[in-house]
Amino acid sequence: MLVLFETPAGFALFKVLDEGKLSHVEDLWKDFASSESARKVVELKAFNKFENTSDALSAATLLIDSKPSKGLRKFLQKHCDGETLAVADSKLGNAIKEKLKIDCLHNSAVMELMRGLRNQLTELMTGLAEQGLGPMSLGLSHSLSRYKLKFSPEKAIGLLDDLDKELNTYAMRVREWYGWHFPELTKIVTDNIHYAKAVKLMGNRANAADLDFSEILPEDVEAELKEAAVISMGTEVSDIDLLNIRELCDQVLALSEYRGQLYDYLKSRMNTIAPNLTALVGELVGARLIAHGGSLLNLAKQPGSTIQILGAEKALFRALKTKHSTPKYGLIYHASLIGQAAPKNKGKISRSLAAKTALAIRYDALGDGEDNSIGLESRAKLQTRLNILEKKELASSAGSTKGKPKIEVYEKDRKKGAGALITPAKTYNPAADLVLPEATPKKSEVTTKKRKHQDADTAPPAEDAEEATEEQDNEKSKKKKRKSKDAEEAPAVDADGGEKKKKKKNKDAEEPPSANVDGEKKKKKKKSDEQDTLMETDESSKKDKKKKKKKNAEE
Repeated sequence: MLVLFETPAGFALFKVLDEGKLSHVEDLWKDFASSESARKVVELKAFNKFENTSDALSAATLLIDSKPSKGLRKFLQKHCDGETLAVADSKLGNAIKEKLKIDCLHNSAVMELMRGLRNQLTELMTGLAEQGLGPMSLGLSHSLSRYKLKFSPEKAIGLLDDLDKELNTYAMRVREWYGWHFPELTKIVTDNIHYAKAVKLMGNRANAADLDFSEILPEDVEAELKEAAVISMGTEVSDIDLLNIRELCDQVLALSEYRGQLYDYLKSRMNTIAPNLTALVGELVGARLIAHGGSLLNLAKQPGSTIQILGAEKALFRALKTKHSTPKYGLIYHASLIGQAAPKNKGKISRSLAAKTALAIRYDALGDGEDNSIGLESRAKLQTRLNILEKKELASSAGSTKGKPKIEVYEKDRKKGAGALITPAKTYNPAADLVLPEATPKKSEVTTKKRKHQDADTAPPAEDAEEATEEQDNEKSKKKKRKSKDAEEAPAVDADGGEKKKKKKNKDAEEPPSANVDGEKKKKKKKSDEQDTLMETDESSKKDKKKKKKKNAEE
């Protein structure tokens, strides 16, 4: 049996001399108490040394994911023919068994053997001292933590959001509870943390006049608070309520302090993992982007257009479904550069910021540098672009694209030495005027005008016209009285006849219908006659059937 052991210097293969001792796991540690007893149990068979730190780092990262490296596969194929291999990771053993067809073993006895080998490693391997092994392990651990740091921003961001919610609810409870005693304080002190500190220091509002709030509040707010405490309209509060309110204030202050510590931790971690992304969009926005993408490496695979709308997927698919305009930004909207831009320029700045952010993320995830130079340069370029866009807006509002009002050039027509013009002054040209032709009146207008003139010529004087109008009014009134009397005296039959006469008059007044209309009426009459005859035949047949039934019943 062979044992695979990983060291910072390379991979080592040890041969187990006495496999019977593996059956007694409890007594195995005694065999590795000294170097002489350890040499009786295991013996070094082969050693594969790493060429440089990058080779060691790549092999270590693959081992973390339970995958054998290319050098390890060659090393095992060379020295493990027909023998079982003891490994410290069961997943690594399965991978070796699938790819190299080598039987692997992993149990409690193997783990105890690994502990003994780690204890006596420098004695079992010649040429490897503790002084050289320590710096190698330290350097490998630092490089491994830098390249494979498993920091999850989604947890830190989620905790920050939860803390903000809890702080808000606790502060509102403090305001609501203490507001019964001192309701004017809510308008005077707007910040929740300052409000909690003031309530904790003051307690009862009667103590406000004797206390000093200079460490918490500015002078003008402090003076306003003391004036309001004297004339407050709040109710009295008991000592037990004040005690509970102060304990709630302590919780608010403790949560705010912990939130500050968590934000500092997130800031330091983001500067370590993604310095260029942090310099470009900030700690919170960068952490939200990494959390939404899953990891920094997954985010590095995304193009700039995806990073631009990351976080607005619901709005994007709704816009595609309803055939409306797609969103211009998602989580990146909270970056400071987009906040500085005018509403018209937010789309342009978000597009360019997303492109620069994609480059910064790729450099942070795959590059060798650890500085934030690319992020700072990209931010400076975006700031200049934003300033150029704002200047264009100011120029367009001033009257031209260059920012100056348009002035007609007139100096070119003057002579260099004299004040006279080269070309003569322009005079007014009446021939250039356009005269619209007079509109010819229509025939109907002409006839109406003629009739008006005739009526005006034949009209009587004003006094005669007034007398004529009075006589017409008297005649109309007499006619109305006669008609009303005739209507009262006439019977109902005459009324029917009168209605028929009226209908006839109305028909006579209407224009005679055309031949097509008469034909249609005749057709309708024929159809109605046919329907009447059918109805009559149906009724007669029904009567005959009833008569037959009666006869049959009588018989």
